[in-house]
Amino acid sequence: MIKIEEAYKIVLNNSYQLETERVHFTDSLGRILAEDVKSDIEMPPFDKSAMDGYACRKQDVKNTLEIIEIIPAGKTPEKEIGANQCAKIMTGAPIPKGADFVVKVESTEETDNKFVKIITGVGKDNISYKGEDVKKGQQVLNKGIEIKPEHIAVFASVGYTNVLVGKQPKVGIISTGDELVEPDQKPSVSQIRNSNGYQLIGQVKACGAIANYIGIADDTPEDTYNKLSNSLEENDIVLLTGGVSMGEYDFVPEVMKKAGVEILFDSLAVKPGKPTTFGIADKKFCYGLPGNPVSSFMQFELLVKPLIYKLMHRFTNPLEFSLPMGVDFSRRTTDRKAYLPIYIENSQVFPVDYHGSAHLHALTLAHGVISMDIGKELIKKGELVHVRQI
Repeated sequence: MIKIEEAYKIVLNNSYQLETERVHFTDSLGRILAEDVKSDIEMPPFDKSAMDGYACRKQDVKNTLEIIEIIPAGKTPEKEIGANQCAKIMTGAPIPKGADFVVKVESTEETDNKFVKIITGVGKDNISYKGEDVKKGQQVLNKGIEIKPEHIAVFASVGYTNVLVGKQPKVGIISTGDELVEPDQKPSVSQIRNSNGYQLIGQVKACGAIANYIGIADDTPEDTYNKLSNSLEENDIVLLTGGVSMGEYDFVPEVMKKAGVEILFDSLAVKPGKPTTFGIADKKFCYGLPGNPVSSFMQFELLVKPLIYKLMHRFTNPLEFSLPMGVDFSRRTTDRKAYLPIYIENSQVFPVDYHGSAHLHALTLAHGVISMDIGKELIKKGELVHVRQI
């Protein structure tokens, strides 16, 4: 067995980045930005009013002011503000020459549409100055981020309409086992529905990659080999679930070797997911994931997702934060690093009712997972634990 940290390094040290492509910025949501983005203009591009109000000289705010112009957003001011003069101005409109202050409309009282007086105290100048948010040429987004709606707004504001993104890896998904039937079938007494395959489809899509479901392989080396070989030709990554333990029908690692996959590890000092297998074939990657759903879910999160992110040029990691444990928690065996599903309540961490790696429904109650290192038997109430969102 090797530690999960060593397995993580092996995966990333043998990975690379796929090519890039350009897409229209409106089609870039969820993709990974592959270059830094700089602004082609200053923002704001001119001094503008931050409020609806009256643009004037600050030295005149105690006087009654003559309204000489109305400036809506999008209109260039035509007049210069002189002594005891002002312009009625809308939010976002350019500040007229001569003005250095905007009195918000709530602080004023207008008379005869020609004059205005300030009836309450005034505070800040309510002007957004040219370039105070962004300078021309300033970097506004860093490569490696997952593109979200707020990033698309930034693209629009700086005229970055053709976005360079990492290509999406194709991930082939194969479930193994004669006991499996598809979800639309009623299982017999000795059968179960294939949840792993569809769980992995969801996880792959949530990463922004392309999921290719190959189907269920019979419990024979021949059928597993045929499906694996074809999938390696068509995809960047292939995920197999089941058939990686020590049973009579657990022949997936041998089939991987026959298909040209060089096995880099096949046993982890981790719970759940001990029999996880990983290898490479040319520039393709292959995982043999455990058949139990919680095990396959966790090993995808720990070892498959980082590879997908690397291929797509993503540099950000899952969010982790520290919170105190809400109860004492202990375990009997400590020879492997354990990952435990937890929920958060009143800013404290509590273990989810969890019966082991086959307890699929436990994940639906979890806000994240915590880990217990090898040799650690007890987490005391109040002890800070690192929560990893899932």
